[in-house]
Amino acid sequence: MDLFEKAVSRNEGLSALSGRTHGIATFPKLRGDIGSRMDFGGVTRLVWSLNNYLGLANHPEVRRADAEAALKYGLAAPMGSRMMSGETDDLEALETELAGFVRKPAAFFLNFGYQGMVSLVDILVGRHDWVVYDAHCHSCIIDGIRLSGAHARSFPHNDIGRLEKVLEQVERRRSQAEGVLVITEGVFGMSGDQGRLRDIVALKERFGFRFLVDDAHGFGIMGPDGRGTPEAQGVEDEVDLHFATFAKAGASIGAFVAGPADLIWYLRYTMRSQVFSKGLPAPIVAGNRTRLRVIESGGALRARCWSIAGALQNGLRAEGLDIGETASPVTPVFLRMTPEQALAYLELLREEFGIFCSAVTYPVVPPGVVQLRLIPTAEHTPDDVERTIEALPAAYAKITAESSSVCAGSAMDALTKSP
Repeated sequence: MDLFEKAVSRNEGLSALSGRTHGIATFPKLRGDIGSRMDFGGVTRLVWSLNNYLGLANHPEVRRADAEAALKYGLAAPMGSRMMSGETDDLEALETELAGFVRKPAAFFLNFGYQGMVSLVDILVGRHDWVVYDAHCHSCIIDGIRLSGAHARSFPHNDIGRLEKVLEQVERRRSQAEGVLVITEGVFGMSGDQGRLRDIVALKERFGFRFLVDDAHGFGIMGPDGRGTPEAQGVEDEVDLHFATFAKAGASIGAFVAGPADLIWYLRYTMRSQVFSKGLPAPIVAGNRTRLRVIESGGALRARCWSIAGALQNGLRAEGLDIGETASPVTPVFLRMTPEQALAYLELLREEFGIFCSAVTYPVVPPGVVQLRLIPTAEHTPDDVERTIEALPAAYAKITAESSSVCAGSAMDALTKSP
């Protein structure tokens, strides 16, 4: 069979729904300046779909730094990988500043979050090592584990009792030459709940594993100073490797991993995704230095984002909507609908209520469930919150004609039972 025909004929996963979702739930086009209001379909909408937690995408200081760096460097520099010809003063300075901010001895700046995590896991563990990870970890972690060839065991999401049992099994089976890496996320980007970092680090002395935290959605917004979920949970010293990106609160691109200086030095020379790829354009690196400074001094922006998040989440709960167990600005809303109803719901929200938010359906969530994902930011207002709290149940009632039951069951029910 022809290889391309075979691939297309599978028509599985999200591609199976793409004919109905394209341009609506998938690949929608938002136009205009990034913010809480953008153009969709020629009309300005209230947008809850962007990970622009602190509003840095259009922050004056950030925009000015981006423009000045683009004028100074252009997009070509540096030409080549960092190892061969692409090292710069700004890169070294950014890494020093990142290490200081997250309170680790050293940091390594990476081109992209997904690519960086895949490569990081691949180089940390091999066929004679073990990886134990939360079942809800991001796809980049899963892909890194697959590439590494390490023995892999997952534990049910945030189930520390099961994690302990898995570690006991690993301890019985592994040789003295085999290492163990435990991975979880600081904030889970779809559900908004936090990884149980404190409970995991409490197991380190007993089982002797190393601990990697993917804090993409925590960096800049979690903790009193925005250093992330390890700061929020008081376990910065116990987290061995702190991984985060600039793609969320930083409103940019690029990632970093911070940890012991000797290990970070080793990663510089062994992470294939960095050794064999061109470095990011110099304006991005320079702009990220400015973003980090704004994050460090961004207490007011964080407070504003959390105020909006609290008002939104409390209001949605008061309306009887199920938002799961979020403990971050990420705000999921679980609804009982078919994929067809979900698409109609999104279109109704956008066309009649002027609200643009993202949603996922089967196969990302179980059949019969749609999950909205709202991201409060420092740019949203109390009026935006009130409008949204009114719109979501009203649109649901109109689509389902069941206004008395906005969401059947708890978030756990929605994720474990058929409709």
